[in-house]
Amino acid sequence: MPRPAGPPTVRLRRLAAELRTLRSEAGLTRELVQERTGVNQGTLWRIEKGQAKPHTGTLETLFDLYGVPEARRTELIELTRGAKHPGWLRQFTDVIPQGYAAYISFESEAKIAHNYESLYIPGLLQTEEYARAAVRDGLPMAAEEIERNVETRMERQVVLGRKREEREPLEFWAVVDEAALRREVGGPAVMRAQLGRLLEVSERPNITLQVLPFDRGAHPGMTGAFVRLNFGPVAPDVVYVESLAGDIFLETEAEIDRYSMVFDHLRAGALSPRDTSAFIATLIAQ
Repeated sequence: MPRPAGPPTVRLRRLAAELRTLRSEAGLTRELVQERTGVNQGTLWRIEKGQAKPHTGTLETLFDLYGVPEARRTELIELTRGAKHPGWLRQFTDVIPQGYAAYISFESEAKIAHNYESLYIPGLLQTEEYARAAVRDGLPMAAEEIERNVETRMERQVVLGRKREEREPLEFWAVVDEAALRREVGGPAVMRAQLGRLLEVSERPNITLQVLPFDRGAHPGMTGAFVRLNFGPVAPDVVYVESLAGDIFLETEAEIDRYSMVFDHLRAGALSPRDTSAFIATLIAQ
């Protein structure tokens, strides 16, 4: 039986989708696959959901049944070799939910992220003190757990400063509601430092920041925050929505298109990046 692969990765997610398609094209149910190959239905389900990394032998067995050509087999097996999640994440998996761990893994592999936030500063742009106050005053947890959650949030930010010779830094475009800038998370001093941080990072070429002011009235983002992640040709886009009911990953074309349209409306209605900087500078002065 394959060992759990931890948080699903982009490559593992793509492999899962490919295997589902191959089985469907072969006209086989999971039950029939088990009858003909001995691969357990539960194991196959986990593999096809990206929740387990299959052994090469299991893949070869499935490829034989599905009639997959040799060149295609090599390409799919290569996906399993690259299906890794950030090494630093392993030390935090005992304190962060599986859904959040999955999101971090996706975020580390994304090329572009579009993030709308209605109540908080985006996690990738938070200062350590702001992050600590946000975690501490959120759901109740022990002091050690708070600190490890803050460490996790700070580690995530490395995607914005990756060296180009290693890998292009994440292209991050954030639209933030004015409410998130005015809510004093951690108190005035913490918030002032956080606003200063926003001014600083907005100067980076891979970061675009826009504020959606109150006077714009109602808008399509009022239903809640979300992130759309783009992986280039490696895998389809995914939308992540966080809630108390659990973390949601949306992957269908219709869902991606809907959130893309919403984000386009939000950034069209928000202040320009230059006006956003002026707006934030005014808040700091106040």
